[in-house]
Amino acid sequence: MAATEPAVPGFRVVRGLPDDVELAALVAALLVAAAPVPLPAPARPAWADPAWRRDAPLVARPGAWRLSGLPR
Repeated sequence: MAATEPAVPGFRVVRGLPDDVELAALVAALLVAAAPVPLPAPARPAWADPAWRRDAPLVARPGAWRLSGLPR
């Protein structure tokens, strides 16, 4: 915008006589409402969750073949 062009107001007061504090509160509310909302972090899928990993080796014992196919 060139320096010779008049500034166009973003809003105007239609009725009432707001004081400086009320106008400042209005401008702050409009700025907050216009701010972009940050996206939440994507959820980690359950198969990639490190809590599911167990580093303990399987121990050979009775019924170990059945337990090897079950989730830990």
